[in-house]
Amino acid sequence: MKRQKRDRLDRAFSKGYQAGIGGRSKELCPYENLTSRSHWLGGWREGVDGRLTGLFNK
Repeated sequence: MKRQKRDRLDRAFSKGYQAGIGGRSKELCPYENLTSRSHWLGGWREGVDGRLTGLFNK
């Protein structure tokens, strides 16, 4: 059975979330496309929020 690739926007959100948890700057967003960039930043915001509320320890 073939594995399907995840949606690109879902992947952008997930990568942004991981960056937010890791404490990386939002200026390091690798996407130039406005739609992908906005999903990455949305994930980044949620990751930072989760880290600041104590969900993750670094």
